[in-house]
Amino acid sequence: MSGANSDSAGTPEDALPLSTVLKLAGVVDTGGQAKVLIQAGDVRVNGEVETRRKRLVHPGDEIQVGDDVFTLDVSEVEPDDA
Repeated sequence: MSGANSDSAGTPEDALPLSTVLKLAGVVDTGGQAKVLIQAGDVRVNGEVETRRKRLVHPGDEIQVGDDVFTLDVSEVEPDDA
């Protein structure tokens, strides 16, 4: 693998897996539901369809599910929530 990837820049400690972000945002209740939604191509990150559950989402990344759009703000996440 090369060092370049499509994930946004940011520190690893600020990043969260996409499936976790969807659970914290209340889009899904379980990791299994997140998996189905993501693998179906129903989730976009920064305008691009994302099919990787473990894709790291960084502060400022825009997540879209259907008509709902939100931006990751890790200042609102308690350490025990992630």
